[in-house]
Amino acid sequence: MENYTDLTEKYRQCEGESPKNIKRVIPLKNFWEKIIKFAFKSITIDMKDLNRLKIVLVEKKKTSKWLAEQLGKNASTVSKWCTNTSQPDLQTLDKIASLLGCEKKELITD
Repeated sequence: MENYTDLTEKYRQCEGESPKNIKRVIPLKNFWEKIIKFAFKSITIDMKDLNRLKIVLVEKKKTSKWLAEQLGKNASTVSKWCTNTSQPDLQTLDKIASLLGCEKKELITD
């Protein structure tokens, strides 16, 4: 398997050429797939939980499904927030705090 430097050099050699020539020299799909694999292998991010939404929902005896309905959001979106896979924006966090009757700072970790 070619390494990142080899792939980058091949790609640079193709600059200014027509798309047909680029595909012939190095398939772009394969190029980007290799770049992504390289990035995931090379970068490790220590992610800690940024919100306490799941905990607060349990304390308030509410479900993520209920919260999704109240916010008009997809249940899978709220589920991602609860598992800290993604985070709600600040306006949504404010709405969540209001719905749950708590302070915004209770929803985020220190």
